Amino acid sequence: MSAADASTPSTTSTPSSDNKLFRRWRREFSLLTGYGIPSDERVHEIGRRNCEKWKKELLNYSPSVVFMMKHLQLQGANVKPEHLPCVPCDLTRSGGFYPEMGAVVLCQGNFLNKKHMEHTMVHELVHMYDHVKFKVDWTNLRHHACSEIRANSLSGDCSWMREMQRGKISFSKQHQACVRRRAVMSVMANPSCPDEASAERAVNEVWESCFNDTRPFDEASVHRVIYL
Repeated sequence: MSAADASTPSTTSTPSSDNKLFRRWRREFSLLTGYGIPSDERVHEIGRRNCEKWKKELLNYSPSVVFMMKHLQLQGANVKPEHLPCVPCDLTRSGGFYPEMGAVVLCQGNFLNKKHMEHTMVHELVHMYDHVKFKVDWTNLRHHACSEIRANSLSGDCSWMREMQRGKISFSKQHQACVRRRAVMSVMANPSCPDEASAERAVNEVWESCFNDTRPFDEASVHRVIYL
């Protein structure tokens, strides 16, 4: 099911309806991941508000986020801010794309800064784009590997600064090494993946075509996003 087909509640500007929408996303995400709600509701609410503030700014002013939203619309996916809910997550992730919900989840409180959140949003929106345009079968390791290669390459997740923050410093083919490493890690987390060797094989099999597939970005746009 594409994001355009997902059933989501409509939004209004009233605080009560905003809270109702958030509670729905929180409940669905908790059921989906098995991760509970933080006990400190005050800290939780501060994290949500900060996440929502950054999300609004990025949806309005980030060239790469605006670009991806535009091209999702062109593919028929009527993506709105409520399709990108801010929710509590465990500390191992900053976001995720959930095709069955037609949503990109943003993990409030887990972003180093707004730039990190921007990279996460673009990464997950690339997954959504692939899902809508290419009808990705996420249980197929080659399909998953291809989308992970593209998302890591096009989002800024593998910029030199992000790699330095992870303690990964290299001056030779740093970008390619990062994209490959992170794609393998993501495919390994797929329930359909039996082991690391299978993940590496899937990434290797699709590497050349998927790394060079920069849709919907043109060549100039790709370089602008990668090196943010």
